[in-house]
Amino acid sequence: MNTHSVKQLFTQYKMLALLIAVALIWAFFSWKTEGSFVTPRNLSNLLRQMSVTGILACGMVLVIIAGEIDLSIGSLLGLLGGIAAVLDVTQHWPLALNLMAVLGCGLVIGLLNGYLTAYRGIPSFIVGLGGMLAYRGILLGITGGITIAPVSEPMVYLGQGYLPATPGVVLGVFLFLLAAFLTWRGRSSRAQHGLPQTAVWVDTLRVAVIGAVLYAFVRTLNGYEGIPLPVLLLLALLGLFSYITSQTVFGRRIYAVGSNMEATRLSGINVKAVKLWIFGIMGLMCALAGLINTGRLAAGSPSAGTFSELDAIAACFIGGTSMRGGSGTVYGALIGALVMASLDNGMSMLDVDTYWQMIVKGSILTLAVWVDVSTRAGRR
Repeated sequence: MNTHSVKQLFTQYKMLALLIAVALIWAFFSWKTEGSFVTPRNLSNLLRQMSVTGILACGMVLVIIAGEIDLSIGSLLGLLGGIAAVLDVTQHWPLALNLMAVLGCGLVIGLLNGYLTAYRGIPSFIVGLGGMLAYRGILLGITGGITIAPVSEPMVYLGQGYLPATPGVVLGVFLFLLAAFLTWRGRSSRAQHGLPQTAVWVDTLRVAVIGAVLYAFVRTLNGYEGIPLPVLLLLALLGLFSYITSQTVFGRRIYAVGSNMEATRLSGINVKAVKLWIFGIMGLMCALAGLINTGRLAAGSPSAGTFSELDAIAACFIGGTSMRGGSGTVYGALIGALVMASLDNGMSMLDVDTYWQMIVKGSILTLAVWVDVSTRAGRR
């Protein structure tokens, strides 16, 4: 098999290759930790850690698909989480009001970033770089450079709560039935329009694999305390953003803008408005991630979110999002986030020095971009 064939094969089965990579990472760390890595308790902790990066990656993948970048999201996460802690600890705002205020702030700041990029012509790299410094400075100002703690029990529950075992099983069954229904509806729709079908056994196998994954997922997490609430939120966002990107006009416009912005503009699409709202969504994701992070830590820290933007960007690239824009998936970004979280968790369990952790993660990011460049060159 020549190099061109290998590139085509990898491009076609990129998600499968990523899942195999996750399996190999888990097998390696399980071996080195004598099975401690794959215990229900540690996997629950791993998925909870992944949820913050995953939420950020849900927004970042849209930004990158549209051909932009946002370097401010780590500082914005810290700022919004700090605001949530201040409103909770010092102002004693009820949780519902706190959530609305923080989400509103995230949306407004995200729209501001989008306005500066789309309507004022400032490169998103510069807007993000300026925001990285400015938002971190505001966070230090409102917290006085000290940790704001302890936050209230309802806020802690957001980051540390669990879905009990029985509702978890019901959720797993529902998701399996939903997958089967969507597969059946897809086949019916293609048959109705006379489009070519995949073999029945392929779709049956796909649904069976989904069922096996859901069974292992629910059984493992119920073996500890249940499904963590941040993981539930991440699953909901996965479904929502997958629907937006694949089934809506707005989603198709995001890909069009990233593929060829000038052609998209000439076709009558308001490119500036698309970019504005993409950054608005990114701001909302920063608010959600900030709330979850504050609840998980039970405190608002002035250093919260440091390097989170790099983890989110790396998750997108590892998950197959093209650095050139116009290509990428939400589920791919979340698999990338799982890779990053697995490396963090496993190396921490092995007590690997911090500098080695940074070297490994940086090398994997570089490798992911190199693979993207190589496979795209192979298709030309």
